Amino acid sequence: MAATSLSPVVISPTFKTLIKQTQAHQTETNDSSLTVSLKTCKNLTEFRKLHCQVTKQGLIHHPSTVTKLISTCTEMGTFDSLVYAKKILEQFREDNQHEGTLFMHNSLIRGYSSIGLGNEAIWVYLEMLSLGISPDKYTFPFLLSACTKISAHTEGFQVHGSVVKMGLQGDIFILNSLIHFYAECREIVLARKVFDAMTERNVVSWTSLICGYARCGLAKEAVELFFQMVEKGIMPNSVTMVCVISACGKLKDLELGERVRGYIGELGVKVNTLMVNALVDMYMKCGAFDTAKQLFDESAEKNLVVYNTIMSNYVREGMAREALNILDEMLVKRLAPDRVTMLSAISACAQLSSVLWGRCCHGYVLRNGLESWDSISNAMIDMYMKCGKQEMACAVFDRMPNKTVVSWNSLIAGYIRNGDVASAWEVFNNMPESDLVSWNTIISALVQESMFKEAIELFRMMQSQGIEADRVTMVSIASACGYLGALDLAKWIHAYIKKNKVPCDIRLSTALVDMFARCGDPLSAMEIFNKMEKRDVSAWTAAIGAMAMEGNGNQAIELFNEMLRQGVKPDGIVFVGLLTACSHGGLIEQGQYLFRSMESVHGISPQIVHYGCMVDLLGRAGLLEQALDLIKRMPMEPNDVIWGSLLAACRMHRNVDMAGYAAERIKELASERTGIQVLLSNIYASAGKWTDVAKVRLQLKEKGARKVPGSSSIEINGEIYEFTSGDESHPEMIHIAPMLDEMNYRVRDAGHAPDLTNVLLNVDEQEKEYLLSRHSEKLAMAFGLISTKQGMPIRVVKNLRICSDCHSFAKLVSKIYDREIIVRDNNRFHFFQRGVCSCNDYW
Repeated sequence: MAATSLSPVVISPTFKTLIKQTQAHQTETNDSSLTVSLKTCKNLTEFRKLHCQVTKQGLIHHPSTVTKLISTCTEMGTFDSLVYAKKILEQFREDNQHEGTLFMHNSLIRGYSSIGLGNEAIWVYLEMLSLGISPDKYTFPFLLSACTKISAHTEGFQVHGSVVKMGLQGDIFILNSLIHFYAECREIVLARKVFDAMTERNVVSWTSLICGYARCGLAKEAVELFFQMVEKGIMPNSVTMVCVISACGKLKDLELGERVRGYIGELGVKVNTLMVNALVDMYMKCGAFDTAKQLFDESAEKNLVVYNTIMSNYVREGMAREALNILDEMLVKRLAPDRVTMLSAISACAQLSSVLWGRCCHGYVLRNGLESWDSISNAMIDMYMKCGKQEMACAVFDRMPNKTVVSWNSLIAGYIRNGDVASAWEVFNNMPESDLVSWNTIISALVQESMFKEAIELFRMMQSQGIEADRVTMVSIASACGYLGALDLAKWIHAYIKKNKVPCDIRLSTALVDMFARCGDPLSAMEIFNKMEKRDVSAWTAAIGAMAMEGNGNQAIELFNEMLRQGVKPDGIVFVGLLTACSHGGLIEQGQYLFRSMESVHGISPQIVHYGCMVDLLGRAGLLEQALDLIKRMPMEPNDVIWGSLLAACRMHRNVDMAGYAAERIKELASERTGIQVLLSNIYASAGKWTDVAKVRLQLKEKGARKVPGSSSIEINGEIYEFTSGDESHPEMIHIAPMLDEMNYRVRDAGHAPDLTNVLLNVDEQEKEYLLSRHSEKLAMAFGLISTKQGMPIRVVKNLRICSDCHSFAKLVSKIYDREIIVRDNNRFHFFQRGVCSCNDYW
């Protein structure tokens, strides 16, 4: 009987081969069909349907089929598609008791890396290793890209180790990936080591390192490397050119930028929008605004990025109107602004203080849902504050669902800018969390408001909360300390800066010079100044100011001459310090020469402040007629300060008639200045014209004005003690009074006769003598003598000018008690030592 089927036993080898060929052909046909179908999949929904068909056909068990499915899924580049690809791999392992192939895992690593899911890519790699699947040269570039995108330093270093162990350190693609990884992680030294060790380099190798240098702030090195690349005959690509052009922009070197641009045409590099954007940015940063605008106008394909670049540069350079013109052009061309555009536009409105434009921008933000970006809301807070619309700024702040530290800081800075320090302080105290910017802003505001003690206290509170100060903090604190005249605190601040290695740039060094000068320590001030590697005009001004406070006019002039020799161009502020130094030192001729040289030699037109210095210079010297003549010849109308300087000189030289004339001029210009009336009253009192004194004081009483009492402060062991003239209620008075009596007794024995003209009250001589003995600087000196060790200097800061009696008294005290006494009044420093004052009695 004939067999109805063929048994495997009787199948010939030839037939077996035929069957295998047929099955292989069917698989190949199916795979080809699947490949075509996969290419037509547009989204994950269509892919799922195809996956179901493949499963029904029984092809899901073939590794080649699964590989194609996973590859297609990962190429879609979405989170959902990658999750689906991972599930296909896991299902394949489960159904076939198979670990999967290297290609499948490489596809997943590549997919996760492409959408920035670096951790997931690393986990797939580790899972692959645990299954015993060895990576190949294609695995590592994908894996290093994943490490780069999430700044996975440690993992990247380990990958580098694996590359070396597997002997793949000669693969150019892997090495390029390593250069890119190290450069992005700012490990530029390691990137350079990999680059230098390469036996073969291509344009990607050079470009990766060039971009790395540029990104790490080493713009000069990036440009130098580019020129080396060109010399080696390596043709740069558009990415290379963008990086190098950007580096030239960072260097603000227009000549270098033009040279690099020349290579674009010379090497035949195709110009694209990114390159145009880089060129526009470079020219703007180099100050070639016309060239940048011309390049921008000539660009045929201007996209949003190019518009944003030119706008942001205009705003950065303070060219707000030009920025808003660019915005106009964008809108005309129906190019929708994004959040970057609006940040520039809102900042431009803030610069112009244009609330109308600002509200238009605000409206656009609201209509397009951009208010959810914190940076946009913060910019609007700043804009409304600069436009003086505090209520609008607060409204934006209140509506913010996510108030960041920057938001709170913007509100604080706005209040301070508008002079509302109380509201700024309240906001600062209500902040849920603060950063260094918050503390710096409020400390700076306190200093600006002359709340120096409060600024120092806040700095100490900042330290107690573990917030490290930076140079901005220390500039404000040094300024506060200088105004307080607290030398011990100044020394502590200087030590703090050294101990905490706060970067000491020109600005901070200048602040320290000024601080020590104001604290009566010109030696320390000049020591810091002499150690400065770079000095700008502000630094020289601070040093000259230190000499002016000391009364060392000759040294101030020598510093000025040295400044000129070093090629530093003077400004008007330097001459204020110089003329003040000449005034304090009695250098009449030198002061007059410097004043004339301002315009004739240095091309600086004297301003009213310089005329004020000259009036002070001549007035101190008793040349009152010359001072008055100078005032009458001024090219501008003299203000109340000018007349006030003449009035002060009239008091010093007891010229009652001219004092009355000056006071009348001040009354015409600034009738509200009660201090001038007080000074006039004092002049009449010194001349014994009590009827005139009574008239002036009656006028002051009608205005509700009060004479500012003389007060002095002294720092003992880091604590500041204040004394007011005639105040017997000080807690230490029980110890101060006996010391005062002793001092008065000893200075009288040394020949001191009280100058009773300094008592501006119509009382008998005995009462005058008692009132004179209770001047605030004498109280401070007495407290200093009983509170400090023998030989220690006594430093006093007074709010008014030291009177002639206290001046002669201090000279004798310094000699009798063998103490250096330093008094800083509201005009200058007096260094009393061994019976002599540094001002040589020219005060």
